[in-house]
Amino acid sequence: MKKTKLILLMILLTSIECYSQQNGNDGIRNTAIRSGIGLGSVLAVVVSWERNKSVLLAFLHGIFSWLYVFYFVITRKPEERK
Repeated sequence: MKKTKLILLMILLTSIECYSQQNGNDGIRNTAIRSGIGLGSVLAVVVSWERNKSVLLAFLHGIFSWLYVFYFVITRKPEERK
């Protein structure tokens, strides 16, 4: 039950951006999005590196970003829950 609530909370938090109102500063926001990497990518790379210790897998998981983060949350091993 806790996993379901956690996953739904994460989906809700990531979808808040879809429903937010625009304030007119799209130029600054779009520049930051184009030139930087997202939180999901960073989180996926770090989690992947801690689990696999592989640069190639960390790179691939960074591309899939939030999909891998959700997969990691669902399939965590008992020693990773500490």
